[in-house]
Amino acid sequence: QVQLVESGGGLVQPGGSLRLSCAASGSISRIFVMGWYRQAPGKQRELVAREFVPTSSDSGSTNYADSVSGRFTISRDNAKNTVYLQMNSLRPEDTAVYYCNVVAGNREYWGKGILVTVSS
Repeated sequence: QVQLVESGGGLVQPGGSLRLSCAASGSISRIFVMGWYRQAPGKQRELVAREFVPTSSDSGSTNYADSVSGRFTISRDNAKNTVYLQMNSLRPEDTAVYYCNVVAGNREYWGKGILVTVSS
């Protein structure tokens, strides 16, 4: 069983920045993917960014939603089993609950979500 704990959300003004963190703990087997999704009120959950972790035979890759490309950056700290989402130039339309997502072993795990509100 893997537990994901998100932190770093909150209220920020348009144009501001936030960094989300997601720490994975528990019985962690090999992690294949770490990423972030979000769900705005009245909308479906959508991919924000994800990273396919490099392996001995694959250099890995990173995907971003078009709406955040160039503004958001995903990164990992392998030693801490933590994934980050640096969010810059935030816009009101980035307001949503952000969910951490990890694929490890043959299972997919979700965090409980953390609210990000972009408003003046």
